[in-house]
Amino acid sequence: MATQQEPDRRAERNPDEPGAARPERETEGTPAAEGAQADASAAETALVEAAAELAAAEDRWKRAMADLDNLRKRYARELAREREAERERVASAFLPVLDNLERALEHAGSDAAYDQDALVRGLRSVREQALGVLAALGYPRQDEAGVPFDPARHEAVSVEEETEAAPGTVVRVLHPGYGEGERQLRPAAVAVAGKRE
Repeated sequence: MATQQEPDRRAERNPDEPGAARPERETEGTPAAEGAQADASAAETALVEAAAELAAAEDRWKRAMADLDNLRKRYARELAREREAERERVASAFLPVLDNLERALEHAGSDAAYDQDALVRGLRSVREQALGVLAALGYPRQDEAGVPFDPARHEAVSVEEETEAAPGTVVRVLHPGYGEGERQLRPAAVAVAGKRE
């Protein structure tokens, strides 16, 4: 007869021994196995969806970076164009000042008494400085006489037929031009030698 103090030895038996209680194993078709398969399938689906979302996010990121790079390049081009346009506007506004300065020097130079005056020398110095600034900005002075007429650089305002120069040659420069090629503020206003009869 078993006493109450004796523990139940059946629970401590090896499960492989005959008569031992065996734990239930999950086999296919049981509710536990089907639940595990559903969990694995859901995890795979979630992983595939996460990978697709990651690929889409990377694609959006690459497109955004390309758009930003294109925008940066476009703004750099526009900034350079605006700088050039502003430089041209400022230099164009400065030309009448330079023209008036030269007229004042021509008037003062016509009188021999003023030629050595300190004021005239100062004005000439200011004119040379102004011409240097325009040249540094990319608008050198164009005032050569005796060169062939070039419609890209000259504007013919008169034709002189009684001259020794070859036809189509610049005889006199009435107003100097500033700039070269595409960067021209204004063409030189010139008198051109015409055909001799």
